[in-house]
Amino acid sequence: MQQTLVDGVLAAAMGRGGNYADIFAEDTLIHSLELQDGRVSQTRQVCLHGAGIRVLKGDATGYAYSMDLRRRPLMDAACFAATIGGRESVPVMPAVTGADDELQLPPTQSVVSPGRVREQLLQADQMARDLDSRVVRVKAAVATNSRQLFFANTEGVSYADYRPFTSIVVRVVMEKNGQSQMGYSTRQMQLEPSFITDGVIRQVVGEAVSRTAILFDAIRPEGGEMPVVMAAGASGIFIHEAIGHAFEADFNRLGTSIFSGRLGERVCAADISIVDDGSLAGDAGFLRWDDEGVQHPRTLLVDRGILNSYMHDRISAAHYGVPPTGNGRRESFRFPPQPRMRCTYMMAGEASPDDIIRSVNRGIYAQTFTNGQVQIGAGDFTFYMKQGYLIEDGRLTIPIRDVNIIGNGPQALADIRMVGNDLRIDHSAGMCGKGGQSVPVSQGLPTVLVNRLVVG
Repeated sequence: MQQTLVDGVLAAAMGRGGNYADIFAEDTLIHSLELQDGRVSQTRQVCLHGAGIRVLKGDATGYAYSMDLRRRPLMDAACFAATIGGRESVPVMPAVTGADDELQLPPTQSVVSPGRVREQLLQADQMARDLDSRVVRVKAAVATNSRQLFFANTEGVSYADYRPFTSIVVRVVMEKNGQSQMGYSTRQMQLEPSFITDGVIRQVVGEAVSRTAILFDAIRPEGGEMPVVMAAGASGIFIHEAIGHAFEADFNRLGTSIFSGRLGERVCAADISIVDDGSLAGDAGFLRWDDEGVQHPRTLLVDRGILNSYMHDRISAAHYGVPPTGNGRRESFRFPPQPRMRCTYMMAGEASPDDIIRSVNRGIYAQTFTNGQVQIGAGDFTFYMKQGYLIEDGRLTIPIRDVNIIGNGPQALADIRMVGNDLRIDHSAGMCGKGGQSVPVSQGLPTVLVNRLVVG
């Protein structure tokens, strides 16, 4: 019965001459609970239930969705998506039988114990205050997604998948001699809430407190162009923003990326390779299948300095005449997929982190960032660095804070002079926005030295 329904919907979607069609259905339950200073300040529960139907005809896309998974609403959506190609009229609804058939998904069940989550957040609150008497406010939150998916397309690919997701954030405010500072730490994993153990809470709270405490002694350094050492892990935002988006194939297909037309060219030193990886189990970017039914665990974007591949969905892959790379992702059934990053990182090199720092006479060591943005066409980027250190005579000296780092993606990539042997994948909570959609991602970086960036 289920297969008959799916076949009928896909046939209706192809009824106006499409080249390809797929159906993406989900049933998602989202919980979040936030405590501020030991009291519940916000709680939320959201249900997402429905299916999106996509039809491709050349470069054109038809898309419609229904929050009702019964046969007739799905057929309505399929017929509407089929109207791509400039036709003005909506196709006539084909005769259907079994009008009460419904696409079945495994039921989502809450995997959250609100009482247990509240206990964990109270534990985080008390732990922060015990660590440092200067802590005056604590805000802590846990969010969980329980996501059941079903996918099928006209190429005979189908899958059912379960994608749990859990994140924790702890923010603290500290006061010293009338001065206030705020810091935070986060974790996110594609795992059940049980991943938040006592050990994880201790790590997150400890980072939040230590990152805040050091800000009392931090200065804003003088600006200018100088060497920047990116710390391993969280500095992976440099790869994500400055380079990663420009490697997404839709920007290159449309000629709006600074890397358009540069496949096969050298873009950086031969000791640099960059990967987009969906194979890291539990990682925020882990995908057994992407959101258009492709299994492609790992894409080598830069191979020893040579631009080797873009990140493709089915549309861009067809344009370039290559297989899709498993990067077709969507926020929910309400959206069509587009090329998106998963876990994007630079592979480890051979230099020791200490040697990298010792090689710099005067510069900065960048540790934590709060956000970043990039102009895809020009490749210009800016990051807001929350915390780091001055490097003076090859040593980390004075802590610094509230710094903008400005540069150009291709130029910064070409200006990398040393790559550390300490690759670390960062599991801090992060969502990537593009085209009105947000998806969870992660990134990683070994310690790297960028010879010239503007510090503001």
